[in-house]
Amino acid sequence: MSVGLLGLLDDVTALAKVAAASIDDVAGQAAKAGLKAAGAVIDDAAVTPNYVTGFKADRELPIVWQIAVGSIRNKLLFLLPAAIALSLFVPWLITPLLMIGGAYLCYEGAEKVFEALFPHAAHEHEHEADAPEHPDPSKLEEERVAGAIQTDFILSAEIMTIALAALPGLPLWETIVILIVVAFGITAAVYGAVALIVKADDIGLALATKGRTGAGRALGRGILVAMPWVMQTLSVVGTAAMIWVGGGIVAHGLAGFGLGFIEHGIEAFAHWAEELVPQIGGFLGELATIAADLVLGLVLGLVLIPIVGKVIAPAWRAIRGLFKRDAAPGH
Repeated sequence: MSVGLLGLLDDVTALAKVAAASIDDVAGQAAKAGLKAAGAVIDDAAVTPNYVTGFKADRELPIVWQIAVGSIRNKLLFLLPAAIALSLFVPWLITPLLMIGGAYLCYEGAEKVFEALFPHAAHEHEHEADAPEHPDPSKLEEERVAGAIQTDFILSAEIMTIALAALPGLPLWETIVILIVVAFGITAAVYGAVALIVKADDIGLALATKGRTGAGRALGRGILVAMPWVMQTLSVVGTAAMIWVGGGIVAHGLAGFGLGFIEHGIEAFAHWAEELVPQIGGFLGELATIAADLVLGLVLGLVLIPIVGKVIAPAWRAIRGLFKRDAAPGH
């Protein structure tokens, strides 16, 4: 009996080791997949605070919570099943969808650059791309939350697709677990950061006016002074990350369709940069790759701006109008 018990304990120990290794592997793969989606993640964190501007301080965190709940619902109820279905039935469709998402990131980033350089022209383009509606003030919060969740759906779709593409050849159960970890981890990171950002001014003001020590009051004043710069830096970094990641996705996707000369050119540029200063060649090579992807993404995004404004957006408004008309009473 003792021998059987020892054997059972050995089996349990072996199973525990396998389970621990699996958990470590899942965590590592989830971190890797999440990092692949860095551009969309940073942009998500940079965009969301805009949706709580103009509301009372006591409504900011509830609004962020509503958006976060909508984000996790997007990822788990809609995007995760779609990602698994893609990997099982039409894996060849992942690359084209990634490229469409990459092109969208390039467009969004380039539009922000265009707006910064030519604000008047950008305002006209935004009017063409999406004519603004004037919601009832009593429903403003509901409209803002719905708009934020809709924007999050697009960015979350890109995040989940990028994460899926970073997990080739894994068992189905492990892919599902990793995507769930990515969904919760990224949502917590993004909206935790957003909550800190939107309440930073209140925290700084409270410290500056009610701090018990001089150091605390000085910290509060420092937060108040730093936050506008932090927001501006986050916006710039988010825009650059979007364009860079989008350009890299498109270049890699084109290579998969036999148009590898762009990706090969970027690789050649990176090798040239590595040879300039061999002591830091790896760093220079990565920097050159990022710069080349950034230039490619910016050019693509600028090309897409008039196409979206003149073709895609009017077509989308027409389709949306048809659905609204069909859903109206009496139809």
